[in-house]
Amino acid sequence: MTQAPVETPTAGGYQPPRNIQFSVFLDNRVGQLLDVAHCFAGQSLTLAGFSVIDSADHAVVRLITSNADLARRLLQRNAMAFAESNVLAVEVSESRTFEELCESLLAAELNIQFAYPLLVRPRGLPVVVIQTDDTLFSAQLLRKKLFTLLAENDLGENASRNRPDTGLSPN
Repeated sequence: MTQAPVETPTAGGYQPPRNIQFSVFLDNRVGQLLDVAHCFAGQSLTLAGFSVIDSADHAVVRLITSNADLARRLLQRNAMAFAESNVLAVEVSESRTFEELCESLLAAELNIQFAYPLLVRPRGLPVVVIQTDDTLFSAQLLRKKLFTLLAENDLGENASRNRPDTGLSPN
């Protein structure tokens, strides 16, 4: 889950925590979002977050789950048109705010192409999904700034429920 900060933004061999976002393309008709929800219902994954972009003729549902491989198979099985992209899931808190996240990326001249919050709070803190011009460099930079990056397996049943500051359960 959490990775230790790196000394330089060019740490060799580093791969950011894996998060695949699916952009599902839907006709703009009543019930289409429900069809997407039914696709994942009762499956061994968590629909961790989504965002809907609407237009007159179609909608794009960006979504992230706790198991991209299973999500891909379910979307294919249900004949849903989709594309995939790599995104970062970043925890924000009082000590690492969304404003600081934006400032850090701006200082490195990295553009945030989109952002949306997750439905889940794996460790009791808000999480925002972002896509930037350069996912790898963004991840390295955010780690260096001590932001916590989560992977897809942190977003579902396998998530650690420990608070980051104390190591104690949130209850």
